[in-house]
Amino acid sequence: MRVGVLTGGGDCPGLNAVIRGVVRKGIEVHGWDFVGFRNGWNGPLTGDSRPLGLNDVEDILTRGGTILRSSRTNPYKVEGGVDKIKKVLADQGVDALIAIGGEDTLGVAKRLTDDGVGVVGVPKTIDNDLGATDYTFGFDTAVSIATEAIDRLHTTAESHHRALVVEVMGRHAGWIALHSGLAGGASVILVPEKHFNVDQVVSYVESRFEKEYAPIIVVAEGALPEGGEEKLLTGEKDAFGHVRLGGIGTWLADEIAHRTGKESRAVVLGHVQRGGTPTAYDRVLATRFGLHAVDAVADGDFGVMVALKGTDIVRVKLSEATAELKTVPAERYQEAEVFFG
Repeated sequence: MRVGVLTGGGDCPGLNAVIRGVVRKGIEVHGWDFVGFRNGWNGPLTGDSRPLGLNDVEDILTRGGTILRSSRTNPYKVEGGVDKIKKVLADQGVDALIAIGGEDTLGVAKRLTDDGVGVVGVPKTIDNDLGATDYTFGFDTAVSIATEAIDRLHTTAESHHRALVVEVMGRHAGWIALHSGLAGGASVILVPEKHFNVDQVVSYVESRFEKEYAPIIVVAEGALPEGGEEKLLTGEKDAFGHVRLGGIGTWLADEIAHRTGKESRAVVLGHVQRGGTPTAYDRVLATRFGLHAVDAVADGDFGVMVALKGTDIVRVKLSEATAELKTVPAERYQEAEVFFG
């Protein structure tokens, strides 16, 4: 059997660990051949591929990013895209695909399965917003990076007695903001799931200043003030219809400074959350996902995604995994509110 592997969407710590787990088990246990498709779904669209052997994955466990590179290509936005993929797979003798990605990449995987292509999905997103799995790899690393940044910002905020607004990733789900904000001792945490009242945020900030502390506000990029609109870096949309968000942190810092008369600065962590070496937790989870993805291919169980349930790796339908995003429930956010101000 010959199996194709691809990584789509945003890069993420742990992608290489999945690739390594897939290739090692596939070769050493089943004797399969592997081909890596470059640049997400653009690879099987254009035939851009490379062989994947044991030597190719020997030293990639600790590397961030993906040796296969990535893109936000949507083959269903390309004329004749599905037929092109089927032809490339046939020409290269590929019997099955393992697609590693988030909602968009796995949404394509689900549609391709319906169109007769054998695909197994592996969940990847630092946002932890993919349905049907308790956690995705990359999330723990992103939270660790954001938490370390918040820890460092506490000292400079206290030294200058200023408010600091830390903008983290999270388009529709505030998991990174919630976890890093709690772990880093933030004064306020703002998530996309609950529109925030600027007056209330200012009240929390003033309360911290009155106690001789410098406030840290953690805000997800998709968080919205009541009656406000998303802050966009550009109005352009990618192949999946997403706009680039950004700017809520700067906007909020300006509002705080204007309303309190206190100096306020914004720090946008951006893509630093995606980069670098994955944590031990993410390496283990990613490796386990890779091993179980190989089992699904061996069983001919296509149209599924491997998922974490408790401490077990299980299989769920791709349709279930991509049905809706996993957002922060109200009760989880309410738990954190006791620490605000």
